[in-house]
Amino acid sequence: MDSPIENNTVIDVQNLSRSFGTLTAVDDVSFQVKRGSIFGLLGPNGSGKSTIIRILLGILPPSTGSARVLGMDVVRDCEQIKPRIGYMSQQFSLYTDLTVQENIDFYGRIYGLSHQRLMTRRNDVAELTGIGDRMGQLAGTLSGGWKQRLALACSLIHEPDLIFLDEPTAGIDPVARRDLWDLLFNLAGKGVTLLVTTHYMDEAERCTDVGYLYLSRLLLLGKPEHLKSLPEVTPKGLQRFDIKIPNPTRNLAQLRLIEGIHDATLFGERIHLLVDQRLETSRIPEFLKIDRNEVEIRETAPTLEDVFVSLTRLAEAQGPDSISKPIETTTETADTEETSPKESQANNLNLDSNAAPSALPRPPGKRASSQSDLNGLWAILVKEFFHIRRQPTTLFFMLLVPAIQTIIFGYAINTQIENIPTVILDHDGRTQSKLLVEKFINTRRFRLVERVYDISDFENMLQSGRAKVGIVIPPNFSEGLLRGEKVDLQVLIDGSDSQVATTAQSTAQLLGQTVSIQMARNKGDALQLAPARNAEGTGVLPIEVRSRMLYNPDLDSSHFFVPGLVGVILQLVTLFLTSFAIVRERELGTLEQLFVTPVGRTGLMMGKLLPYAIVGMVEVLIMLVVMIYVFRVPINGSITLLLWLSLLFTICSLGLGLFISTIARAQLEAFQFAFIIMLPSILLSGFVFPREEMPLPIYLISFALPATYFIEILRGIILRGADLPDISSSVVGLSICCIVVLTASILRFHKRL
Repeated sequence: MDSPIENNTVIDVQNLSRSFGTLTAVDDVSFQVKRGSIFGLLGPNGSGKSTIIRILLGILPPSTGSARVLGMDVVRDCEQIKPRIGYMSQQFSLYTDLTVQENIDFYGRIYGLSHQRLMTRRNDVAELTGIGDRMGQLAGTLSGGWKQRLALACSLIHEPDLIFLDEPTAGIDPVARRDLWDLLFNLAGKGVTLLVTTHYMDEAERCTDVGYLYLSRLLLLGKPEHLKSLPEVTPKGLQRFDIKIPNPTRNLAQLRLIEGIHDATLFGERIHLLVDQRLETSRIPEFLKIDRNEVEIRETAPTLEDVFVSLTRLAEAQGPDSISKPIETTTETADTEETSPKESQANNLNLDSNAAPSALPRPPGKRASSQSDLNGLWAILVKEFFHIRRQPTTLFFMLLVPAIQTIIFGYAINTQIENIPTVILDHDGRTQSKLLVEKFINTRRFRLVERVYDISDFENMLQSGRAKVGIVIPPNFSEGLLRGEKVDLQVLIDGSDSQVATTAQSTAQLLGQTVSIQMARNKGDALQLAPARNAEGTGVLPIEVRSRMLYNPDLDSSHFFVPGLVGVILQLVTLFLTSFAIVRERELGTLEQLFVTPVGRTGLMMGKLLPYAIVGMVEVLIMLVVMIYVFRVPINGSITLLLWLSLLFTICSLGLGLFISTIARAQLEAFQFAFIIMLPSILLSGFVFPREEMPLPIYLISFALPATYFIEILRGIILRGADLPDISSSVVGLSICCIVVLTASILRFHKRL
C-alpha cells in the first residue's frame, strides 16, 4: 500500500526500476519533488533520465517500485494524471505542417477547452512565450528557439500543475536558452512545478533541487549549494583555485604534470585547479616558466560540474555496485538556510494546508477533463483535415491517381483476344483455300501477317515469334472437298501464352465445325436430303441452340473488370494512406506527445480514420464517373445503396491500414505489411480469377478478405441491378469484416511505449 505523502509533494518516486530485457535503464531510484520547485534531473546520455520521465508520464510502466504524480499512481491512475500535466519532449514533436496557432488550438481541443476558453488561453500563452506575432507561420519554418517557445506554449495551454521538460534547451542558441529559462522562472513563481532534464551545468545551477543519475542510479540528490559543500567534492586536505594564465590551452597539460595538482579543467580563459593544500600555489608561475605578474590565482568554490565530476570518478573507482543510495542533503537543513533569489521566486506559493494527501487539489478555475475513450476525437479530426489540406501530393494520390489507374487498367485489362498474328502456308492456292483463309480473317481473332510458300520460312515465322498461329493448307484441299473426301487442315499454335493459345484453338475448331456444317447443309439441299427442315422448307440442323447474353450482351471485358477495379483501387489507396498514419507519428515523435495528453485511443484512431473516409468517398465518386462516362458501364442498381456500402468498405479498408500501423514500427514495415494484404485481395477476391475454381483451403481464405464481398457487391449492383436482399450475404460478410478490423485496431493500440 502506498504511504501517504506530504501535501505539497507533487512527485514521489520510491525504489523505481525499469529494465528492457537484460538492460537496466533505471535502477532503484527514489526522490521527491515539492510543489512550485524546479527539479533538475541530470546525467550523461543513457543514464535513464528520459526513461524516468516516461514512467512518470504514464506511457512506460515501471518494472519494480512505485511512483505517484499529483498524489495519484502513475500506473493505475495514468489517465487521470494526464489532464493536469504538460510535456516538452527532447526533440521538437509538434506538427511542422501546421501553423503555430493550429498547433496551439489542436492541443487546446485535445484537453477539452471550450472555444471561448481556448481563445483566452491562446492569447495568454502567446503573451507569456512571446510567440503572438508568429501565429500564422508554419511550425516547421521556426528557428530552434521559437520551436521551443511553441512547444512550451502547447504544454501550457490547459494550465497544468506540473510540466516535464526533457532537455528543453538542447540545440538552441544561448540567448534562446536564457529566454526560455526566464519563462520557466516565471512559471515556477506562479506555482507551477517543473521537472527538467539537462546536460548543461549552468542550467543545473538554476534549479531549486537537482538529482544526478549515473549508470541508471541516482548518485546524489539535493540543492545545488548544499551539494557543492559535500566533503566528497573537495576532500579533506585539498583546495580549489581559479588561475588565469597566458595561453591556458597550451599550459593546461603542463599544469596537470605538477605534483600536488589533482585536477585541472579549462573554463573559458581560466583554469580550475584541485590542488593539495601543501602545494605552494605561488610557485606555479615558476613551474610554468611564466612571469609572476602575468598570473592571477585565487581560491574558488566548486561548481556543480566539479560536484558531478568528482562523484562520478568516485563511483567509477568504487564500481557501480558499491553505490547503495544517493548522497543526499537533508531537507531540514535546506529549509532552514537562506535560499537564493531564484529559489525564493520558485517557492513563493500559497499552499493549502488542509489538502487531502491522496491527490493534490487543482487551482481555482480549472476543471478536470471528463475521461472517455473518445476524448480528443474532434481535435484529431480537425488536425487531420489540416494535414490533408497542406499535402497536395496526398490529395493528388487520393483523388487523381485512382482515376488515372481506373482508365489505364480498364483499357489494359482485356480478356478479349483478337488479331492474333497468323502466317499462312497455302499449298493449294485455289478458290476453296482462299475462301477458307478469308473465313479465318473475318473472325477477327486472326490477323494475317504474311503468306509464305516455303516450309522453312513458315517455321521461322513461328520460331521467331512474329506469328503466334500457323495454318497449313494441303495441296489437295480443293480437290478433296469437291470429291467429298475428308481433308486435314493443320493449325500450329504457339502455346507460350496460354490465354492466346486457348482462344486460337477454340476459334479454329469452332470455325472448322461451322464451315463443315454449312458444306453438309448445302450438299443435303442439292440432293434433297436433310435431317430437318424449317417452315420455309430449307434444310436445317435438327436442334438449334439460341443463346442470349444477360447483363453484358457484347461480352465487353470492361463491364466485368472495371467495377471490380473500383474496389481494388479504393482499397489500395486507403490501405496505404492509413497504414503510415500511426507509424509516421511514431517516427516523428508526435505520437509520444499525444500519449501524454488525455486523448482516448478510440478518439485518436477514429479521428485519423474519418477524414480519410470522407476523402475516400470523393475518390469513389470520381472512379464511378470514369466508369460511367469513359467505359460506358452504367449503374443498373441503386446508386444510394452503392454509396453507403462503398462507405462501409472504405472504413473497413482504412481500419486495416490503422491495424497495420499499430503493428509496424517503421514506414518500410508498414509498406511491406500493406503489400502482404493487397496481393491476396487482388488474386483471391474474384477480381481476376473465379473463386469457385480455387482449391478449398484458398477458397476458404478468400472469405476473410473484405475485397471479396465488396467486389461482389459492386458487380451485383452495377451490372445486375441487385437490391439489398440479393446481396445480403455479401453485406453481412463485409459488415463482420469491418467490425472485426476496427475492434482489433483499437484493442491493438495502446497509449504506452
